[in-house]
Amino acid sequence: MKMFSVAHKTVFVVDHCPYMAESSRQQVECDVLTKSRAQGVIPLAPVSKSLWTCAVECSMEYCRILYDVYPKDKLVNYIVSDSEFHILNSWRRGDQSTHELMSALAAVGPPNPREDPECCSILHGLVAAVESLCKITELQHEKRTALMDTAERVANRGRIICLTNAKSDTHVRMLEDCIQETILDQNKLAAGSDRLMGIQQCELVLVHIYPQGEDTLVSDRPKKEISPLLTSEVHSVRAGRHLASKLNILVQQHFDLASTTITNIPMKEEQHANTSANYDVELLHHRDAHLEFFKSGDLHMAGTSTRENSFKETVTLKWCTPRTNNIELHYCTGAYRISPTDVNSRPSSCLTNFLLNGRSVLLEQPRKSGSKVISHMLSSHGGEIFLHVLNSNRSTLEDPPSISEGCGGRVTDYRITDFGEFMRENRLTPVAESSHDPSGKVPVERAKAQLERYTRYWPMIISQTTIFNMQAVVPLANLIVKETLTEEDVLTCQKTVYNLVDMERKNDPLPISTVGSRGKGPKRDEQYRIMWNELETLVKTHAGATDRHQRVLDCIIACRSKPPEEEERKKRGRKREDREDRAEKNGSKEMEDKSWQDSERLKGLLEKGEQDAEVIKDSPDSPEPLNKKPRLSTDEHQEFVGRVSSVNNKFELYQHLKEENGMDVHENGKASR
Repeated sequence: MKMFSVAHKTVFVVDHCPYMAESSRQQVECDVLTKSRAQGVIPLAPVSKSLWTCAVECSMEYCRILYDVYPKDKLVNYIVSDSEFHILNSWRRGDQSTHELMSALAAVGPPNPREDPECCSILHGLVAAVESLCKITELQHEKRTALMDTAERVANRGRIICLTNAKSDTHVRMLEDCIQETILDQNKLAAGSDRLMGIQQCELVLVHIYPQGEDTLVSDRPKKEISPLLTSEVHSVRAGRHLASKLNILVQQHFDLASTTITNIPMKEEQHANTSANYDVELLHHRDAHLEFFKSGDLHMAGTSTRENSFKETVTLKWCTPRTNNIELHYCTGAYRISPTDVNSRPSSCLTNFLLNGRSVLLEQPRKSGSKVISHMLSSHGGEIFLHVLNSNRSTLEDPPSISEGCGGRVTDYRITDFGEFMRENRLTPVAESSHDPSGKVPVERAKAQLERYTRYWPMIISQTTIFNMQAVVPLANLIVKETLTEEDVLTCQKTVYNLVDMERKNDPLPISTVGSRGKGPKRDEQYRIMWNELETLVKTHAGATDRHQRVLDCIIACRSKPPEEEERKKRGRKREDREDRAEKNGSKEMEDKSWQDSERLKGLLEKGEQDAEVIKDSPDSPEPLNKKPRLSTDEHQEFVGRVSSVNNKFELYQHLKEENGMDVHENGKASR
């Protein structure tokens, strides 16, 4: 019953009674050439549209958007109501165009204000709308013919949009009751006819139009269920641009449309051909074109904003300079027909002609920083313009990332070797038909059961497990996943547990991962506690299989409950580790203190030498101190003998050779014969 939705059939019922000829009181200026007007020419007075004209223009804009986005499977039936109803088109595909509707409306003409209001009523059109919904469309007939045995699966749903000037809320309720009674009567007729279909669901959208400057007598009301067959909602709107905005919102709600605004479109000015300005164009299309934004949460990054006088949001995309060639193929995930919101504006017309000439335009998400992301493309196919959704994420057509790179580059320590062993142990092999399993299980069921046992506890990352990184636990891990255990298997598992107890007694190190932890990681007791918890978790997942599996779990629990003397030994071991840590800290502190003392002593010697130098420099004529000693270097080495006994800082070298040759040495250090 869900083959056709409510959006398949839409019936417009427009009031053509005399009161619809009343002015909307929204003035339209006709005299736009005020600057070039000659003197003495009387300016043209502004005009205002009637309620009928506003209703026709807005309803035709609704139909234009609908036909642009859904040219085939969404149908409109247009009815005018006065003293009788006038059906302007049918459900046939040939009648579904704005040209046909405009030609029919021109033949109807404007309302006659002199006609008797008592003879006119919107009820004539509403009754005809319900009768029209019971008629079978071509698409419904095709589906019913293809499903002869289950023709009742083809549902018949529809929507009635009534544009009128209601008198009060009581008048609105009377119209709803009339439609409800008509649906019940028509369903009875359709039950006995092959040419009619009963209505399973009908939505009534009543739009009350009133002139600007007046107070409305009809209150807005959200969608309300009148009966299981009928729901109703009421909108009270001023005529003019307010009515146009309301129907623009309704067409988006009724047909799952969304808005995209193309910004920074360069266009040449009409008055100045050498200059260009940037314009914006708003497009309507199916909501799925923004599906990737909703999935990734980047809708705010795409420049979402709310239009003036509207409750619908528009996504802003930036114009990219188009390429001259259209040879490149882009990886598209969807293509959706578009319809300009303001089809008669110059920017919309220029953009449409530009695309229909075979050009393509890439659209990017406006970003404050980072590289630009091209998410959509505008291009035409067969005279129709489509908004293409480009894949801005990693393409599924590319080579998959290597497992060594990790998932998104974040995880790299997968148990790749263990996973290869896991695949070898769970390979599927052909089974001979003659072979028979004593348990009576089908081979594929046995394979599924084995795979389920092997994956009950299987960490994928090396840093998330301890026991699977220990060679000592391998015998137990391989045996515990078996469906049944022998006595020898139980002894092997118990022996493995006792080996782990012996390792803990010897305080052997464990392969504990220190990723994300500061320092040397957990202490030895904490490492073994983590290991025992993980081992118990592994065995518990299989303990319910047989009694022998339970015996392995009991052995682990018994070994974990240590006797008092073992606990005392553990306490002594912990105290010893604490003392070693403190000694290590104290040793490092003593080394720091010693180095600080050495540096202070060296600093004192350097400062003392600087003070002596300052005394000599400041008092060059002062006598030397009586107790002055030879200055020592910072290494405190013995001063040279020649420097100590020198005269005026000069010392005669090789004096013994000169004495042997009979040469004298004077006090000034110069020799003479």
